[in-house]
Amino acid sequence: MDTSENTTGRREREPEAPRRGWRRWAMDTRPLRRPAYRRLWGSTVVTAVGSQLTAVAVPKQIYDITGSSAWVGAASLAGLVPLIVFALWGGAIADTMDRRKLLLITNTGIAVTSLLFWVQAFAGLESVAVLMLLLALQQAFWGLNAPARSASIARLVPEDELPAANALGSTVMQTGQVAGPLLAGALIPVVGLPELYLVDALALCVTVWAVYRLPSLPPLTGGTARRAGVKEIAAGFRYIRGHTVLLLSFLADIVAMVLGMPRALFPQLAAQTYAPYGEGLALGLLFAAIPIGAVLGGLFSGTFSRARRHGWMVIGAVVVWGAAITGFGLSSSLWLGVAFLAVAGVADMVSMVFRGAILLSAATDEMRGRMQGVFTVVVAGGPRLADVLHGTAGSAFGPRTAVAGGGLLVVAVMLVLAAAVPALRRYRV
Repeated sequence: MDTSENTTGRREREPEAPRRGWRRWAMDTRPLRRPAYRRLWGSTVVTAVGSQLTAVAVPKQIYDITGSSAWVGAASLAGLVPLIVFALWGGAIADTMDRRKLLLITNTGIAVTSLLFWVQAFAGLESVAVLMLLLALQQAFWGLNAPARSASIARLVPEDELPAANALGSTVMQTGQVAGPLLAGALIPVVGLPELYLVDALALCVTVWAVYRLPSLPPLTGGTARRAGVKEIAAGFRYIRGHTVLLLSFLADIVAMVLGMPRALFPQLAAQTYAPYGEGLALGLLFAAIPIGAVLGGLFSGTFSRARRHGWMVIGAVVVWGAAITGFGLSSSLWLGVAFLAVAGVADMVSMVFRGAILLSAATDEMRGRMQGVFTVVVAGGPRLADVLHGTAGSAFGPRTAVAGGGLLVVAVMLVLAAAVPALRRYRV
């Protein structure tokens, strides 16, 4: 039976029977007993793969038109800027209006954009400008959507189930990152590239229907309606500054991703260090290893999702991430390197689960949207900054030295932060 919300916007905890045997290790599925969360999660299942079809189709189409990887990179930047701007604004909007209504509007906008992607491809426009414009529009809608979606979770499940809910959602998204590109590669020779956009648009229609069936999620504070402007966004940053545990949760991700995400060096490592294994095989395994590790971490999230010392879980996960990346950098064996990356993927899943839980439990409902907006910017921007940093360091010092050095820096900086500022390690629910 579902539970009711209390005055803080969190759902009341229900007593539960202890899990025995293998179920203690398997994914914690308690949140799926909540009909509203089940609908939100179900919509994620459908779109996790569909969104990856478009993520593959856009760069493929741009490269087919231009024959230039530089244009593919430029398109990525064209999508990043609106994502950052509208994620911050979208977080403020999510704190001032019914989040269900905002999700309906933005998911519809994303679906229409995917349909426009299909129209231009089907019509054979072959215009990079049109593709970049549509990509920017799509990322703007996604930036508005993501904070509202994440902030809604705390209104749909009890506080003690937040890590499990985050694990369920993150596992689906990581699975989509593995299965989506593989499915796209299989479908393009059979149905053609334009139809990938159409499949994504149809999948998003299912998402809109699932969101339509959610309960209303208006602001809990009530009273006078607030505008979502620059003042509200600035208030969100002041809120972070005044809540050390929130600031440290963001810094933990920045440390891990900016200093320790080596994906920009995968092509060079595949061509040089792991060339004897076959460049194509090596490159595919390197890119797939971290998401596969994250999926495995999610499938066995019952081992950690009930932990109550959320701060220590984040600290430990970031340290393990850094150590695994260091091991990868020192590995001359492809299979050992892939194993280290998979361990890093598990650690990334644990970090993601508990950072998300901290943001939802430590922030008040009137601030959750803005916190999730900043979270979206950090998650999207960190790996891109890492691409620049690792690409430069790899050229200067060699790829393996750059990777191992970055991993060691992650471990050192995270331990210093944890020792210097006790708020994170003391945080528990």
